[in-house]
Amino acid sequence: MGNIMNWDSTIWSKKELERKAAEKSLECLEKSKDRKDLELSPKVEKKLEVPIWQKFSLTLEETAAYSGIGINKLRKITDEKDCHFVLFIGRKRLIKRRQFEEYLAQRCVI
Repeated sequence: MGNIMNWDSTIWSKKELERKAAEKSLECLEKSKDRKDLELSPKVEKKLEVPIWQKFSLTLEETAAYSGIGINKLRKITDEKDCHFVLFIGRKRLIKRRQFEEYLAQRCVI
């Protein structure tokens, strides 16, 4: 039983140490909020998350999640010359959401 007691006490002491460390980190955060020299620069901002169904254009990953079509199939479709719903920004390939929806509505097989 001595081993069990020691084992339990080590678990509790680890949890206590973790709790104290969390409290210290919270205290540091509260202190840093008061300091003006640690403010975020204007370049570092949170990006606004726009829901997929409200976006004008989607990445391949977002389009795959939205439509259920695989990324490789989307690449193959957007590589075609007559694809009117793809928008290239450098090497980045974006899908115009509404035109893509219309394309899917017209197709029976992809």
